[in-house]
Amino acid sequence: MAAPITEQVNGGDAVPSPVMSDTDSDSVSENGTLPEYVVELVETEFGGDLKSLKKVSELLEKLTEENKLLEEQVLTVSSAVPLRVSSALSEAEHCRQDVEALLQRERMLSNTLQQHLQGAQSWADGLSQTLGQLDTVERHMKYLQVLARIEELSDSIQQFLMTSSVWEAVGAVSSMASLDLGLQESGCSHLQAFLRETLCFWHKILKDRLASDLEEVLTQLHWPFLSPPVSSLSPPANAQELHSQLELLVPQLLALQLPAGLPQAPPLSLPIQIMILPLSKRFRYHFTGNRQTNCLNKPEWYLTQVLMWMGNNSKFMEEKIQPILDKTDAKINARVELCRGLLSLAQEKLAHDAPRLLYDDALFCHLVDEVLQFERELRTTHAYPSMLPGALHILLEEAVFQKWLSVERKMAVEKVDAMLSAEGAWSSQYRDISDMDELKAPDCAETFMTLLLVITDRYRSLPCSRAQLSFLALQRELVDDFRIRLTQVMKEESRSPIGAKYCAILNAVNYISTVLSDWADNVFFLQLQQAAVSLGEEVWGPLGATEAGRLASLEGSLFEGLLGLLERLRGDMLGRLLEAVMREVREKVQPYGRDRWLSLPSQTDQATMSLSSSACPMMLCLRDRLLQLQQLLCLPLFQSFWQGLAERLDQLLYQDLQFDMARNLFPLFGHYCKRPENFFKHVKEACIILSLNVGSALLLRDVLQQAEEEEEGLPADPQRPSPESTLNELGVYRLAPCDVQILLSLRASWPGQ
Repeated sequence: MAAPITEQVNGGDAVPSPVMSDTDSDSVSENGTLPEYVVELVETEFGGDLKSLKKVSELLEKLTEENKLLEEQVLTVSSAVPLRVSSALSEAEHCRQDVEALLQRERMLSNTLQQHLQGAQSWADGLSQTLGQLDTVERHMKYLQVLARIEELSDSIQQFLMTSSVWEAVGAVSSMASLDLGLQESGCSHLQAFLRETLCFWHKILKDRLASDLEEVLTQLHWPFLSPPVSSLSPPANAQELHSQLELLVPQLLALQLPAGLPQAPPLSLPIQIMILPLSKRFRYHFTGNRQTNCLNKPEWYLTQVLMWMGNNSKFMEEKIQPILDKTDAKINARVELCRGLLSLAQEKLAHDAPRLLYDDALFCHLVDEVLQFERELRTTHAYPSMLPGALHILLEEAVFQKWLSVERKMAVEKVDAMLSAEGAWSSQYRDISDMDELKAPDCAETFMTLLLVITDRYRSLPCSRAQLSFLALQRELVDDFRIRLTQVMKEESRSPIGAKYCAILNAVNYISTVLSDWADNVFFLQLQQAAVSLGEEVWGPLGATEAGRLASLEGSLFEGLLGLLERLRGDMLGRLLEAVMREVREKVQPYGRDRWLSLPSQTDQATMSLSSSACPMMLCLRDRLLQLQQLLCLPLFQSFWQGLAERLDQLLYQDLQFDMARNLFPLFGHYCKRPENFFKHVKEACIILSLNVGSALLLRDVLQQAEEEEEGLPADPQRPSPESTLNELGVYRLAPCDVQILLSLRASWPGQ
């Protein structure tokens, strides 16, 4: 460290200086000044008082002690750091040596383990071979056990049959069937085949034996009933014994029923299958081969026969068989099982005959009609459950279904052609019956909608929504085609729109639109609408998000597009009809329009006034056309017509107002509503203005003139009412104040005139 230095202060005593570093010394020597912290120390300790220099010795001692303390600390730290570093290096070396020792031990253990594994490999190979042999022996043992079990069950069944222990034999067959089910995933194909063959062998023997006994009992009970059972027929003498045998055989056959997973398992319960055998033989005898009853163009023969057998034998099934099934806790409906078995005969026959009729439209249509009728009888008369398939799925085979759609379209178009060309196509068959002719629909329109209704009834019961929607698409296509045909006929008749045929076309459009609107709210079509949303593009093609959303929320309907087109056609035809009537009215109103109020009698002579002679042609024309169209148009159309006519007359007459409105024009429309003047608002209000007494007219003119002056900037009178409120008090709401002033100027009776 640098030695303390002293400086001369005030030329006198030597003052000890604080210890300075080499840098501080350099700063003094280079700059000739002391460091700032030295100056601050001197100022702090001594200030400007020279008498305080006596503290220098104390300060020097204090700084010297601090210097010594710092030197001791530096020496201590300098000596401790090398010791710690040396200790750390020593520990690291020890760790390195330990790691090397561990690695050496690991290599030794690895070598030892590898040698052990190599030595044990031969033992492992030998053990694996032994275990494989044990597994093979075990599988062989199980295989032999299954064979022994099969032989055991087979011997048991044989013994039971020899001793007529039928229930025990049935139990043994059921055990063998359970064993067969357990082997289905084993992969022992030969064992499975042997077991299946053995099972079928004993099952057939036992089934044939029980079936023979059941057939004998049923024969004595006069089964099957080929004609309606006669109540007067006396029961056999041993009826009680036969019934006891029936109660024994039916449960045994039910217990003998093979599991559904086996291919030999019948679709019906075993006793019902046996009971249907004689009917099945009769069916195949009459409706297959070269028999005269097997006629391709007479499907009703075998379909009717099946329905008759269902009806004739249902009572026996419900009274004799169902109680036995109920005692066994079998969830089987005897009557439904009978219908299901007989239905399978009809399904098999239909599936065979339908493809052979695809190229003969007449025979194919007849087949479809008979199948639909058969299905209807099956579901209603015989209460066949809706969840079970009937005969309609035969018609839903792709080739058969496309042929059905094609034939329906072809026949519908032919019928439309015929109905439009019929002599009475545009007249209503109910025209002479007022209560039934509200819509005045012509025969062609009513026949067309009946045709659509028949098509709906034909496909309503189809079990597939996609097929139903295909028929609905056909109906929509037919409606649009009929609309186009109506448009074409309308254009031909547009030269005389007031004629009966034109009005009949308009009634037809309105009738079809009304019926389709009702259908849109029908439950069946609402269900189809939801199905259409679910199927989406599969049926309707790509639907926009808005259209799909409207259908899903039931805001729209399946007929919305067609209804829009029909409404457009309806509006166009009404517009043509109104224009034709207005042309006649304009011709008749011209002489009336040339009359002036100045030439009319004064108000005092109004009591003796009659209809203006110039207004007679217009009034007569209106009366005749209204009466004529009331007879030709249905009520909703006529209401739209006369209201539209009133609106147009209102505008026409307002433009050149005359007299006779309240006494002549309004009464013409009074036959169709209570207040016809409400449909002639402009004319009505103009009449109010022109019919005011002189005093009220003068006051109104003053109010209107004052309001006009105020608009020009003259000061307003706050107590004077506004023109609008004054007119409203008189019942005038439509006419503007400026129009009222013009009407007031047309009055013929003013004071002084």
